[in-house]
Amino acid sequence: MTQDFDFSTTLGTAWFPSPLFTASGCASSGRELSQFFPLSDIGAVVTKSIMLKARTGRPTPRMAETPSGMLNSIGLQGPGIDHFLANDVPWLVENGARVIVSIAGETVDEYAVLARRLRSIGGISAVEVNISCPNVENRGQVFACDPQASRAVIDGVRRTLGGDLPIIAKLSPDVTDIASIAKAVVEAGADALALINTLLGMVINTDTMRPHLGGKTGGLSGPAIRPVAVRAIYQVHAALPSVPILGMGGVRSGRDALEMILAGAQGVSVGTASFSNPSAVLMIQNELLGLLKAKGFGSLHEAVGFAHRDELADVE
Repeated sequence: MTQDFDFSTTLGTAWFPSPLFTASGCASSGRELSQFFPLSDIGAVVTKSIMLKARTGRPTPRMAETPSGMLNSIGLQGPGIDHFLANDVPWLVENGARVIVSIAGETVDEYAVLARRLRSIGGISAVEVNISCPNVENRGQVFACDPQASRAVIDGVRRTLGGDLPIIAKLSPDVTDIASIAKAVVEAGADALALINTLLGMVINTDTMRPHLGGKTGGLSGPAIRPVAVRAIYQVHAALPSVPILGMGGVRSGRDALEMILAGAQGVSVGTASFSNPSAVLMIQNELLGLLKAKGFGSLHEAVGFAHRDELADVE
């Protein structure tokens, strides 16, 4: 990235030249963004969560604007794993992108089957296990709201993958103690954590006097949720300081990204900001690099968790 500054990061055994990533679900598999900048210029593309079979998703309307954010209720629409592996992964590899594949299932066994399909595929840097999507029809399927269910999914994926690929567990903020969920998935074999997924929300249309979204509820994203994300990252880093965190939630500037790095994130994903500015990931990456240098850091690693320094000194 630059000769005088180490801007690289790691998530488990996976190395990336930059800490800036796309957020799952906000750039599909990268084809749209590739019109605006080379995908090889950012840390990695995190694909839209893929499932075993093709899904049509939830009914329309699927999106709604909210103050400082938006609600989406897509429902994990996608082509299924067969089409994804035959078309999307080869295209990403051909275009020089580092690839993190996000997977989602309705049962513990489905996650394991998806993981098995990825074992023999070249060009994948890591697997994001999305156990926290708030847009599924049955809220009982949100594994990340229960430590034991979370542990079961990650354990199944870990047993299937062995040591072949790093596992990033994507967690939900819709819990009372996110650190306990984080500990459960790390004990089960997760190498890193993605914090946070969207928050469950709703908009009611005051003209029709009915829920605006076809699926009634949706995931809230955008700047409104960034303080929640920073809090979650800070709490989990304090509880598990050696576990890498990929932070996300309302990042739209280098300062927003820096805030997450200081809270304890080793990488930052950009999602909703890309809808209004397709080059947002690249812009934020450049801004973050400039800020880290201006603050006197010699590497990205030096800044990770810097906001905890006083507390660590008190402990010592």
